Amino acid sequence: MKRFVLAISGATGPIIGLRVLRELARTAEVHVLISRQSFSIIRDETGFDFSGESEDEIQEKIRAYAEPRFGLQYHAEHHFEAPVASGSFRTDGMFVVPCSMKTLAGIAGGYSNSLIERAADVTIKEGRPLVLSPREMPFSPIHLENMLKLARLGVKIAPPVIGFYHKPAGMDELIDFIAGKLLDAMGVEHEIYRRWGT
Repeated sequence: MKRFVLAISGATGPIIGLRVLRELARTAEVHVLISRQSFSIIRDETGFDFSGESEDEIQEKIRAYAEPRFGLQYHAEHHFEAPVASGSFRTDGMFVVPCSMKTLAGIAGGYSNSLIERAADVTIKEGRPLVLSPREMPFSPIHLENMLKLARLGVKIAPPVIGFYHKPAGMDELIDFIAGKLLDAMGVEHEIYRRWGT
């Protein structure tokens, strides 16, 4: 069974990260990291309220949403004792969807100020796949330099760029397309969007 880390940082578009989460939860163990700023963005943009008084309460809300077939564990932003903070805890890769420019800069600089940044640092140092979906527009030269630095280390930079060749019928199909492309970048099998030529 595969094991992935799925992080949602404080930028618009967490619905895409949640869609990736639901798909991962069908076939893999998932460790979920959500930045403090993201809870209000998730609530405002999607209507889902994952906030709670404890990690266990938050975890139960996420489990109810994701309906995992295997293990799903939530880790708070500054819980540096979490397993994903150590390279000895083996995973098959990590997603940061969406990835804020603050989180991007922290990862690019090796500045592990949060569990998301530490888990990404571990993923890079252990040579595991890391997919970042940076959410900003337009990108400044600083943003682009940070992305280029990480891309040269093997990190996959996959902004949430929409496609239309599959003739999406609405917002859900656009979200599925982007989530599917992110899963493709990690090599995760899925059937959530119609591919070119099919």
